[in-house]
Amino acid sequence: MSHPAEHVAADASPIEPAIIDAERYFNRELSWLAFNRRVMEEAANTAHPLLERLRFLSISGNNLDEFFMVRVAGLKGQQMQAIEARAPDGMTVTQQLVAVTAEADALMVQQQAQWRSMRRELAEAGIEVIGSDRVDAESEAWLEQHFREQIFPIVTPQALDPSHPFPFIPNKGLSLIFDLVRLSDKEPIRELLMVPATLQRFVRFPGDAARYIAMEHVLRRFAGLLFPGFEMQGVGAFRIIRDSDLEIEEEAEDLVRHFRSAIKRRRRGRVIRLEIETAVPPEVEALVKNELGGNDALITEQASFLGLGDLDMLVDEDRPDLKFTPYSPRFPERIREHGGDCFAAIRAKDIVVHHPYEAFDVVLAFLRQAAADPDVVAIKQTLYRAGKQSAVINALIAAAEAGKSVTAVVEIKARFDEEQNLLWASALERAGVQVVYGFIDWKTHAKVSMVVRREGGSYRTYCHFGTGNYHPITARIYTDLSFFTADPRAGRDAAQLFNYITGYVEPASLELITMSPIGMRQKLCALIDGEIEFAEAGKPATIWAKMNSLVDPAIIEKLYAASEAGVRIELIVRGMCCLRPGVPGMSSNIRVKSVVGRFLEHSRIWAFGKGRVLPNDDARLFISSADWMSRNFDRRVEYMMPIENPTVHDQVLDQVMVANLIDNEQSWELRSDGHYERVVAEPGTKSFNLHRYFMTNPSLSGRGAALQGSDAVPKLRLRR
Repeated sequence: MSHPAEHVAADASPIEPAIIDAERYFNRELSWLAFNRRVMEEAANTAHPLLERLRFLSISGNNLDEFFMVRVAGLKGQQMQAIEARAPDGMTVTQQLVAVTAEADALMVQQQAQWRSMRRELAEAGIEVIGSDRVDAESEAWLEQHFREQIFPIVTPQALDPSHPFPFIPNKGLSLIFDLVRLSDKEPIRELLMVPATLQRFVRFPGDAARYIAMEHVLRRFAGLLFPGFEMQGVGAFRIIRDSDLEIEEEAEDLVRHFRSAIKRRRRGRVIRLEIETAVPPEVEALVKNELGGNDALITEQASFLGLGDLDMLVDEDRPDLKFTPYSPRFPERIREHGGDCFAAIRAKDIVVHHPYEAFDVVLAFLRQAAADPDVVAIKQTLYRAGKQSAVINALIAAAEAGKSVTAVVEIKARFDEEQNLLWASALERAGVQVVYGFIDWKTHAKVSMVVRREGGSYRTYCHFGTGNYHPITARIYTDLSFFTADPRAGRDAAQLFNYITGYVEPASLELITMSPIGMRQKLCALIDGEIEFAEAGKPATIWAKMNSLVDPAIIEKLYAASEAGVRIELIVRGMCCLRPGVPGMSSNIRVKSVVGRFLEHSRIWAFGKGRVLPNDDARLFISSADWMSRNFDRRVEYMMPIENPTVHDQVLDQVMVANLIDNEQSWELRSDGHYERVVAEPGTKSFNLHRYFMTNPSLSGRGAALQGSDAVPKLRLRR
């Protein structure tokens, strides 16, 4: 969501589950589409400001593009190879493609209806989006001059005839086809005009009034200037989505060289989806399909706007009255109390930072201080996504240039960030950073940083464990946890994790963390079994878990067993959920909800009651980089970390988890039939918005002396 809504997840290959049963599992792809429908429906949520609603619509459009580029492309690839392995819900690849196409088409119809409605609302609010509408003479004159000076020199019409082969159309490329007649001899001619990526999708008219016109309408409007001496008979637009997944060859001798080549091949991936205006004549549609090699592509016809993701340009309009009130995250007081010294604050006590309510700057400060501190001798860092302008990268470069030993594990298989990560890797290597790319067939998804500092004749290791990426931009809109500790056990475990990635040295023993692909699924199953034992002994048994996706069949089956043993299970699953809750005799004690709101819920938190009702001080509590998916357990390097410090334990369990569970303004509950129903406050109860709560009530993390004798942090209560 990208919320930028997070990139669409894809497994490398289908896995045959031990149980195949449509009554036990929801289909993964349809579950993801249901999530994107929830995102899209926020565009109709009048509790949000108008331009923020438009942002949700844009995000849902981008999400759907990525879904086809990766997930549907993967299914098409399996179909072309005649792979008909069944998904856990029992559907074959072909059946999934049929169902996904129908659901995606229905979603796109709703998106277009929402855009038409919002276009009227925008006009009423003073933001006009002009189509073929007439404009006043002054505006028409300005637009023509703008076309002549800023657009005409850039666009390149191409005749479509035997001497002009059909050109390559890039992924997400928007193009127009003009049917013309030459006036001199009445000869028909067909012209293709690709809209260059360098041209913005909308042109804004000058002046205070916000008036926009889409680029395709500008090109239609001035077709006479593009094609003098021709009469236009018809014009239509189309847009394509290409397969953008990268295949990893295990025998690749040079992973970096392989990815540089694969990125170039991705740009020319096969056409997966063709979006075409209903105005395009059937013979033109047939031509486009044939020339693009897209006869097997999924086709959708639309009478409205192609490429809804491009609406984000309108969101940038300077109308603060139509956007969320700006929010400035705070910096943890605990670190301020130590004069800004991150190491002194962490040494005194573990700290958890709750993004985006608390600034990502604390993570940057941690790394910058490490780079500048003469007592720091080594820094090790994993990098999955770091953004285009990353202060994290700059801090690592500064540390290397200061003579410190710096190791960066750069994951070049981070989807859609591969090219950027290769650029960062080159910059780091030039500065003297030891860059490691990890495993060929596994991704390094763990978010870990460790700093080794010389103190009193020995060394102390400071660690940062994050549930989100080291990405300063997404840290403003993703809800994540940053956990800082100087616990020697965590330092030893982190060192072993890095040695595993860089040198394939499997940890002999781990004291705190659990890793995948070494035993994380087994650890979770053991924890669930522990709650089953409490239930069978007649004690309270409870599991709370927050994650982005729940797909793994083995974990789902274990949760079903726990439910029927009497364990009460509360799951907060933002996106895909293949578990079917609330089914008598199978999952009667499981409740699943999804939170979709101003921020993208991204943190992974798991709690086990340990024989007492949650929340309680003795509960076993973990944060993690992993979702409960087969890929996270089997094909990624991940961590799960127990939270033992009482203050941090309270913050994460009694505040973050309880707030997610009691939210009734931006939550959806998953029903046993697969339908998501928006949660509303029950009569006599107050509305509660968890995002607003954390924006207006500083959490417990890093409060230091500010909490002493203060009632500033309201206590949350969970209604039983």
